Amino acid sequence: MELEAVKLLAGAIALFPLFGVGIGLGMIFSSYNEAVGRNPNAAPILDKKYFLAFALTEALAIFALLISLYLVFVG
Repeated sequence: MELEAVKLLAGAIALFPLFGVGIGLGMIFSSYNEAVGRNPNAAPILDKKYFLAFALTEALAIFALLISLYLVFVG
């Protein structure tokens, strides 16, 4: 197998965690919507917690993307 093909394959495999990130973000926002729907007065309290969880989960996706780009273009 050529080196370029291996680089592209490694970059594609490095993007597999994005499936988990997508599922995780869906679960975060569905539980947020359910919690605010049940108790709208708790929205200011829940905002901080859920947006922090969103940011940390999205950071995992950005790290996976950076690793994939590194493997394809530099590695």
